[in-house]
Amino acid sequence: MRLTIDTDTDTYEQAIATVQAAYGLQPATPPDGPEAPDPRPGPQDLAEADLADGWSEQTLFQLVAVLMPGAREVLRRITELGSSASYDEVQQHFAHRPTNPIPISRIGGTLTSIKAAQRRVAPDNSGPFLQRDERARRYRIDDLLVAGLMRAFAMADARPDLLRGKPVTAAQ
Repeated sequence: MRLTIDTDTDTYEQAIATVQAAYGLQPATPPDGPEAPDPRPGPQDLAEADLADGWSEQTLFQLVAVLMPGAREVLRRITELGSSASYDEVQQHFAHRPTNPIPISRIGGTLTSIKAAQRRVAPDNSGPFLQRDERARRYRIDDLLVAGLMRAFAMADARPDLLRGKPVTAAQ
């Protein structure tokens, strides 16, 4: 059997359909037919309902997705600790982990990208997403947003292709 596929005129789908026809296989979708839907979960699978202050699971995912990788990991840690975490808990966690450490002196700077991301994707008139209490030395996220953030991070784990940047490495 001999197949000829002209890469200048034939599309990928046409080439696959030709090979499938040559071997007597049924194409998954007809040539020039509609694309099969992506079976992977996506942000559209998250709830649009208002959790608090205009935030929904979808807008929380948008926030997670546009964050720099280091800020995303710090926000994930604060979320894992509940709605409140001390500066020391967060700093020590990242300073002493064996892979991808973030120096204690860089945590505050890393978190400034959360404010920038919030300005970009937050609902209108929403208050500060990540609150900092300098006197008590604590980070705080509204209790009503923590469960939505956990679902947003689960989506981020399932679809890393939708996130900004690459994971933080020790070289950075």
